[in-house]
Amino acid sequence: MSTSRVLAPVPGRAVALKDVADPVFSAGMVGHGAAVDPARGVVDAIAPVSGKVLKLMPHAYVIVTNDGVGVLVHLGLDTVTMNGDGFTAHVRQGDDVTAGQVVITYDVSVVEAKGLNPIVPVVVMDERDPNNVVVADAVRAGDEIASGAELFTATT
Repeated sequence: MSTSRVLAPVPGRAVALKDVADPVFSAGMVGHGAAVDPARGVVDAIAPVSGKVLKLMPHAYVIVTNDGVGVLVHLGLDTVTMNGDGFTAHVRQGDDVTAGQVVITYDVSVVEAKGLNPIVPVVVMDERDPNNVVVADAVRAGDEIASGAELFTATT
């Protein structure tokens, strides 16, 4: 068993995953974790863990740790429809990244202008047991959280 500390990829208000307005995330279909309602404006989305960029799309990325834990960061809901508008990648698929390293610059106002929800779900891919994810106090309280602060820990 390994424990991974997963950081908030963006600053904003910490949100329980069950409160995300998308059943794919709120029901844990993709995995369990937490979310951040991001600060408005242009924000840098960072790597929540150190590892290899397994998948990089303009609106989402997956980083796999050395222990094989895959963490998905999804920048907004239904943002795949934006075809990259509002997102600037700073790494490439296959790159090794360090927790805290900027992965994508995210223009939250562009997402909102399209009428989409800018919330950022962060989940451990394919994690089926919600008890393996322990959210930080900020998530339980719905508090503001800084980019790079602990969002949750995952035991796999």
